[in-house]
Amino acid sequence: MASQPGLSDLRRAKFARRLPAALSELAGPQHGPVSLPLHLAWSGLTTFDLDRPRLRMSYYRIVLAEGQHDDLVQYLDRDLLVGLWPVLRTLIGRDVREAWEGAFAELADSVRAAA
Repeated sequence: MASQPGLSDLRRAKFARRLPAALSELAGPQHGPVSLPLHLAWSGLTTFDLDRPRLRMSYYRIVLAEGQHDDLVQYLDRDLLVGLWPVLRTLIGRDVREAWEGAFAELADSVRAAA
């Protein structure tokens, strides 16, 4: 009898389905204020100044956790994501982290390079 996938497997698969095919698809803003729609930033702050490190990190945490495929492509920037990843990966859920690192070796490599 085949075993049922665990909750973590299901959550990881949910996040993996949302991922872009390549990090190069991420074409979001790099600087300045950005307003997120309510389906992403449904609790609290909705506008984030990407030139302020704490707000930029909060913005990325929200988009990674709540974003669907089109949101990820629209609101995340490849270079910022790779640069933030060594710290950002410690602030997001394990399922999100494993989905992204499993799909994009470049993110896992950025962690090793930062160590």
